[in-house]
Parts: sequence; structure tokens; C-alpha cells
Amino acid sequence: MSVDPVYGDRQSPPEQSEEFARMERWMDEHPEFVHDYFARKAKKSMVDGWLLAHAFNHSPGLHVQSDNNSSDSNSRNNSGTNTPVRKISAQEFDKGDTLDPIVSTVDGLPTFLGPSSAPSSQSSANNKCQRRSRSELKALDEKELMYELVIDICNDLDVTSLCHKILQNVCILLDADRCSLFLVHGSCTEEKHLVSKLFDVNAETPLEEVSENRESIRIPWGTGIIGYVAKTGEPQNIPDAYKDPRFSDEVDIRMGYKTRSMLSMPVKDCTGKVIGVAQAVNKSTVENEPFNEHDEKVFGYYLAFCGIGLKNAQLYEKSLLENRRNQVLLDLARVIFEEQSNVANLIYKIMMHTQSLLQCQRCQVMLIEDLSKDKNKKLTIKKSMGIFSQVFDLENTDFDNSDTFNREWPAEPRFPIHIGISGHVATTGETLNIPDAYKDKRFYPKADEETGFVTKSILCMPIKNSNNRVIGVAQLTNKLDGTVFNKNDENLFEAFAIFCGMGINNTQMYETAVRAMAKRRIALECLSYHATVPADEANKLKTISIPLATEFNLLDYTFSDFGLDDDDTLRASIRMFLDLNLVERFRINYEVLCRWLMSVKKNYRNVTYHNWRHAFNVSQTMFCMLKKGQMDNVFTDKERLALMVGCLCHDLDHRGTNNQFQKESMSPLADLYSTSTLEHHHFDQCIMILSTKGNDILSNLKQNEYEEVINLLEAAILSTDLALYFKFRGTFFDLVDSGKADWSSRDDRDLLRSMMMTASDVSAITKPWEVQLAVADLIANEFFEQGDMEKAQFKIKPMDMMDRDKKDRLPDMQVNFIDVICMPIYKAMSDVSPHMKPLLEGCKKNRHNWESMSIETSKHSEDEKENEKNDGEEKLMEDKAEISSS
Repeated sequence: MSVDPVYGDRQSPPEQSEEFARMERWMDEHPEFVHDYFARKAKKSMVDGWLLAHAFNHSPGLHVQSDNNSSDSNSRNNSGTNTPVRKISAQEFDKGDTLDPIVSTVDGLPTFLGPSSAPSSQSSANNKCQRRSRSELKALDEKELMYELVIDICNDLDVTSLCHKILQNVCILLDADRCSLFLVHGSCTEEKHLVSKLFDVNAETPLEEVSENRESIRIPWGTGIIGYVAKTGEPQNIPDAYKDPRFSDEVDIRMGYKTRSMLSMPVKDCTGKVIGVAQAVNKSTVENEPFNEHDEKVFGYYLAFCGIGLKNAQLYEKSLLENRRNQVLLDLARVIFEEQSNVANLIYKIMMHTQSLLQCQRCQVMLIEDLSKDKNKKLTIKKSMGIFSQVFDLENTDFDNSDTFNREWPAEPRFPIHIGISGHVATTGETLNIPDAYKDKRFYPKADEETGFVTKSILCMPIKNSNNRVIGVAQLTNKLDGTVFNKNDENLFEAFAIFCGMGINNTQMYETAVRAMAKRRIALECLSYHATVPADEANKLKTISIPLATEFNLLDYTFSDFGLDDDDTLRASIRMFLDLNLVERFRINYEVLCRWLMSVKKNYRNVTYHNWRHAFNVSQTMFCMLKKGQMDNVFTDKERLALMVGCLCHDLDHRGTNNQFQKESMSPLADLYSTSTLEHHHFDQCIMILSTKGNDILSNLKQNEYEEVINLLEAAILSTDLALYFKFRGTFFDLVDSGKADWSSRDDRDLLRSMMMTASDVSAITKPWEVQLAVADLIANEFFEQGDMEKAQFKIKPMDMMDRDKKDRLPDMQVNFIDVICMPIYKAMSDVSPHMKPLLEGCKKNRHNWESMSIETSKHSEDEKENEKNDGEEKLMEDKAEISSS
């Protein structure tokens, strides 16, 4: 039975052989998969077996081909932050051993910068004692020697230590006097060149010596013997170096050494790519003897293994460097998000980290102001352009002993963004890496002339926000070591620019919010000033005598304010505070009370119904329930104070429209409060007045008393939202019906206060019929005004109670309002205290009156319809008669 071997089913030996052959052919046709599978699944024992099996059977020129065309650089040319989300599970990090902590602590502060985990050259050097001596190695035959030298390098992941071992082993293998190793730097996007990793190493040179006295030699790609070998991948065996035109005696002269013969060979990785060049100089045993073919062969065999080991060490070193770079970027992110209050401080912190990390002479950040958004400025340049509004400049000499900067504020040159290299980057969004500024026509040399600074190399990159819009430019100038900015600098600087963009954008938004809050505070100060009644007017009220509650009829549930003028309502309000003993109990300054009442009255708008008169009537009902309903025995002094202040302030600055209208009209109030929109605004206005000097009637309360009263006050005003009434009334009704209400319980009293606020708010429905009829007309007209606005602004049909075209249905709607909202609450209140039963009786009487009016209206409507029908029939008969006569 032949079954796909992937699923592991059993097969007979012939079938297995056939399947294995088929699999091997498939693997030969798919080398990419094989290479990837080997890289993921191979164990160390397999690698060692492969090395031993191929030690003398393969030419060093042979290598595994790969069609992988992945680029070495995945960096983008912009620093935008629109990065796609990568879905990564934490389980991916559980495949290996436990990882080191991400966050560590230095001097008591959290940091992402952990200790460097790179293997030290010293520890690698200590392994040297385990290696065989040179004499012991010389005693081995060639195959044993090769095996021993391969094993010597296979476990070393430190590039410097590995290169040192390679060169020492080459000296032993070839009997060479000295050896050097050059590694390839650069890629297809950057100029390739070679740099000496270790130079002039012999079999006895200790690692410490070459590490301390290492001098890098840079060789251009294709230049000299080393460059030629690297470019072509061909070995070069030169018996007489001075006869080769590619040889330079500069090093010999400087070192006092005589190079006779040299053998140079490429070091390749498993894909056949040249990653370095190894060079052996002069035979040490026989003078003037050149390297022979056998030396070439042995050198090639050994470098085949060295290429694999060196590539692994480079990958490991690269992973460590990438991890370190990530730590640096995370620490930068920490610094950025620690400082979100001031753009200048944030940018200087970023510049200090950048200058320290990339070791440049000068770092600049230039912020762009978009003039097209400023309608108040006359532009002298195109509207699509902006200007550099702020320039932050930091030089390496600006640091003092405390590692702080000496600059205080950024310069504000305000020059257009189309000038110079920074202007080019700002307008195009491109990154520029310029090795020689004066050879670039975009460079603006006058900047150097004015400052005396000499610009050599420049790395300039745009700073973008989350919308990919350029908000600034970051520019580095002149590396301290005299070299030009390379690709690594670009990649790191790009990440810095991204973090810089996010940090600057967030901080600018924060500063905008702070300015908006400051403007709001100023506006509130202006409003409170203009909303507050002058002291001299309050003094007039202060000097007027206050009549008794009986003279105002304040203790009667049938009270009406129709016979009172505005001054009378103020005096009546004072009387209620006096009779509830609130003035004496809370040591309220009488003049302050007068001024506060007048300021509250002034802050009610002149709308049809929800005005000062409504607030006053609500307060009178609450006063009557407390005194005549004997509810003042239930509540504490602070609760009575909060209820009375809440009633007077519960509709402050009402606009004559309801909460739904605020949302539909996208009012700023709806942006501030998602629920109980107007009620929250009324409370805020109340606090504003109470906080204004001269109106602070709560100023003599202790701190804990003040906080409690404010909390009670907020609950009282918010409870006038009928949505909250419907939410909690079921609980209240059940509590009252059960007879288990405990008014000494804080929770039960909270419910009671809330229901009493609603009962006071709709108490117009309990007034004598003539009063109720007049108030209902006011309410209906205010509703109709909102309905008219909804028709005009939103092009929608308003609900019936706000539709002027449905005003004939007012009696029906009033009956429904009484049945759904009013009757249940007044029945519950009469059950709480029989002394509040007059409210229920008044509500019942008005329901009867509205119901009678509804029946009469319905009958009248039917009569009109009948009359219209009869008129229509008569008109039809007349038309028929006229037609017949014709």
C-alpha cells in the first residue's frame, strides 16, 4: 500500500525505497525548503556529522545555492507611524528557556537598558587553556589536525575571539608567519568595502593584545589584492608581493616588516556569498618559500568551515546588537512618554539621547507651522507651504558636567520650509544622507558663513505624525569620528524620528488641551464675573425686611407665585432658608446669601417655562414637604441644605430644550456629558456660582461637611432627570409598599430625596386648576418651540407633545403624563407621610379636569368632522344640480 509518507503510514520495504527516492527528488527540486527545514530542525550532532563527512571530499569553492532574494534592508524612507498591527502571541516566547526581564532598575528608576549580554573576549580567551599546544597540533596528521582545528572554532560565537582562533589556526595549518582577516561591510544599498577585523596575527599572539591594539584598515571594494579577492571570489597565491602591481608597501613601511609571499582566499557563507577575506603572509619555516598548491587546498578546506562559523557568530552578534538597539528604543519611548507636558523639554531630551547614541557634532529639530490653517495671517508664500516656527539646536559641546544642556529656549527664525536640505526634506518627506554637504546643490552654505560652523556630512529625516503629515525635520551633522553616516545610523535615526513624531504630536495635543482648559478657565472667570450680581444690589436686598412664611403662603401646597414680583420671590427664598434654620446652622453670611440668590436668579435664561419662576416654585414645594409634610424630621441639616440649594439651582442656564435636542443638535454640552446632559450642566453652573467670591454660601462649612453637601447637591440635581426617576422609582415604590422603609438608613434616604426632587419638579400638576392650566400652556409653548426648531433644523417630525400641529391633543397628553409619572410618585409620597396627601389630591383633581377637557375636545372634534361631512355632501349636491341644469 503506497501512502503519502508525510502522514507516517506503514509501508513495505520496496514501497519505502520508492517513496524515499521520490522524496529525495522532490527535495532536490526544492532546495529553499530543504535549507529552511535544516536550519529549523537540524541538531548539533547532525552538523558535526556533516562537517566530518565533508572534511576532505568537497572543494571549498562548492557551496549551497539559495534563491532567496531577500533584501538586507527593509527600512522605509519615511518615518510615518501607520504601521500594520502584528498579531503576536506570548506563547511564541515560551519556545526556548526563560528570557531575561525586560525592565530592570538602575538607581531606583525603571529602565529597559539591561546589562550587555555579549560574550566577552576575555571569557573566550580563557577557553584557550583547553586547546592543544602548537607542538601537540604539529604532531597530528593532516586529517586529525583539520578535525581538531574545526572543533576549536565550532562553539565560539564571539566574532573577535573566533577571528583570532581562525588566524592562529591558519598560521599552524600553513606554517604562515602572520595572518590577517578582513570582513565585508556594506550592502547593495550602501557602498561595499572591507575592514580589517584582526591584522598581523601570528600563532603566539594573545587575544588581549590584538583586542587592545587593534587598528582598523578600510579597503575599498575591488581595490588591491584583498579587494580583488572579495569582489571576484577567486583565491590569489602571490609568490612575490612586490612584483604584483596591486600590492601596496605602505603597511610594510609603517610596520617595519618585509612581505615576501602571500596567500589570500575568500571566506564564504553557506550561500556562497563572500563575507570576508583571509590572508596568510610569508612561510615561517623556510625563508622565501612561497605557498604551494597544497597550502591553497588546505586553506580552502578550513575556510569553508570558518565561513559557516563566522556567519553564525555574526548572526549572533547581530541579534545581540538588535536586542540592544530595541532596549535603547524602548528606553527612549519611556523618556518620551515621561515628558508629555512641554514640547521643548521633550525635544531636548530626545536630542540628548540621539546625540549621545549616534555620536554626532550637532543635532537639530525644526518644527513646522502650517500657515494654511491660520486664516488671520496674510501669506507671502503659497498657502500649501509652511514655515519652520521653532528650531532646537544641540551641539556636543553643550553638555556640562551634569550631562544637562545649556540652551533654555528654542530659536524662532520663522523661515520658509523650501530652503536648503532641511527644506527639501520637509516638503518632500524624503530622507537625505549626504556624505559631503558642499557637493550637494541643495545645501545652503550661508548658514555656515553666519555661524562659523563647518558642515561636512548630514543625515536629515522628516518627523511625521500619526496621519503621516510632516510636522518637523530632524537633522544630524558631522559624526565625531570623522566618518559619514551609514545605513545603521539611518535605521536607528528613523526609529528615533518615529518616536519623536509620536511624542511631539502627543505633547502638542496636550499643550493644545492645556491652552483650551486655560481659555475655559478664563471664560468661566469672565462668565462668573458677569453672572454675579454686584455687591450694591445685594446690599439693597439685605436691608429689606423679610415677611413671614404665612404672608407669602409658603406653607400651602396650593401656593402660586402669580401674585409675586421678582423681588418678592427673592425675599420668599430667604424666608425659606431662615425657617429651615440653614442660615444659623451653617453660619451663612446674610449678605452672601442675598447675593447668591440674586446671582442664581440672574443665571436663569428668559425661556418660556424652565426659568427662575419654575425653580422658585419647585423650591417652595420642597419647603412645604419639609415643613408641613414633616419631612424635615427625617433628613439631616446637610441634606435639607442640599435639597433647597438643589431645587433653586436644578435648571440653571436651561436653554428651553431637552437632553435629546442637545444630542441631535450636536451641542457642546452633549460632548461634555453623555448622560443627563442638561442636569450635569445645571450642577456645573451651580458649582461655578458657589465657588465665586461673594456667592460662597458654603464657605464656613468644614471640609468634610462641604464635601458631603456637594455630593448630596449633585445627587439632588441629577435626580431631576426623568430617565433616572424611571430607573429608581420601582425600587422606591416597592420599598414604600412593603412597609419596611427605614429612613434612618442612608440608602433609603437617598431614594427618598431623589423621589422628593421629582415630586417638587412636577408639582405644577398639583396646583389649583387655573394655575395648572396657565402653567400647562407655558410648558406646551416651550415644547412647541423645540418642535418648531426640530422641523426647521433637522427636517424631522417631532414627537406629539412637541408638535404644534397636535396641540388639540394636549388634554390627552396631560392625562397620560399624570398617569405615567405624577400619580405614582404622589401616591407613594402620601404613603410615606399622610401630611403630603394634598399633593395627591390636587393631582387627582387636575386629572379629572384634563380628562373632562379631553372628552369635550373629542366631542367637539367629532362635531366638526360631522359638520365638514355635511358641508361636503351639500356641496356635492349643488355641483350635481349645476351640472344637470347645464
